[in-house]
Amino acid sequence: MASPPVCPSEEDESLKGCELYVQLHGIQQVLKDCIVHLCISKPERPMKFLREHFEKLEKEENRQILARQKSNSQSDSHDEEVSPTPPNPVVKARRRRGGVSAEVYTEEDAVSYVRKVIPKDYKTMTALAKAISKNVLFAHLDDNERSDIFDAMFPVTHIAGETVIQQGNEGDNFYVIDQGEVDVYVNGEWVTNISEGGSFGELALIYGTPRAATVRAKTDLKLWGIDRDSYRRILMGSTLRKRKMYEEFLSKVSILESLEKWERLTVADALEPVQFEDGEKIVVQGEPGDDFYIITEVHFCSRCRALPPRTRDGSEHGAERAAQSGIWEVSEADSMQGRPRSYILNTCWGCLALRTDRFPGCSEEASLMCLHSDCRCQGKSPRFPARGVSGGEQ
Repeated sequence: MASPPVCPSEEDESLKGCELYVQLHGIQQVLKDCIVHLCISKPERPMKFLREHFEKLEKEENRQILARQKSNSQSDSHDEEVSPTPPNPVVKARRRRGGVSAEVYTEEDAVSYVRKVIPKDYKTMTALAKAISKNVLFAHLDDNERSDIFDAMFPVTHIAGETVIQQGNEGDNFYVIDQGEVDVYVNGEWVTNISEGGSFGELALIYGTPRAATVRAKTDLKLWGIDRDSYRRILMGSTLRKRKMYEEFLSKVSILESLEKWERLTVADALEPVQFEDGEKIVVQGEPGDDFYIITEVHFCSRCRALPPRTRDGSEHGAERAAQSGIWEVSEADSMQGRPRSYILNTCWGCLALRTDRFPGCSEEASLMCLHSDCRCQGKSPRFPARGVSGGEQ
């Protein structure tokens, strides 16, 4: 059954309403400031830091509301005989960071990007990988994206005493320290030092924001840097390629056939690649069905095994199935209904899969329609094997 058409005008009006709400309350600026403070402080417990940060904002907002009410009350008491006029709206005073911006990159920008390759030895590549392994801006990258980032990084040298970045200047590059040590100053006061393997300047990769601190070479320095333009074009090009590929995968998943294209693209944006080694269990019968998998690549023997579920007395029910490499959706109904796994999936020689733990952007009606149209109703086990799986016994 086809999904009901979405009225473009209603969708546009809803989107405009959200945009107006965000603009009215200055949400975008609040979140940008929050990210800036988070990256500067780099707390061990980021959730605690964020909670305290927003509590401070709430207290400041409450203080300003009380001050405004008190001011209005005093004004009313002194001007009772004067015809009331609408008061000028009080703009909430907020300490703003100057010139925060983020360039808009188009698909043409990503396509026109010429890949940069600056030769590096194995030791340097290993050091770079270690340096950015825990950095939030690089943690989500796959091997190909990281390789492109490393290839584009260029060498920078400074002698002791030189200023690498100056607080207040426009941010342009992100740096990883290969050799040497730097001191960090905020408003002229020493804050910390960063040594070999450390990194700084990551905010420049997100926004064209002024530098939040001054970094000065404590010793002679050898750095590796990458500019914002290269970073964002590499990621955008990779994102567009993945989005197109993932959308093609999802269009072949039976449970998602009835979704609109924009809904499949939203799901595609939520997919993340995961890799499984030889013999590693992907899903286990009886465990909560939290994740939805699409097997995209199986190495060497090109087969994954789905072990049949066991009956209450422990005997196996049904035949063992084998999955050829290619598009294969795994436990989609279990994931969407949040129920325990109906079977066990084991790998033969390792495989590469895409995973998501949610179906964002898809309305509840669309999700239920998927389940209904594929006969995955409550009380029924999911159809197996799924599309693209050979049905022969082993």
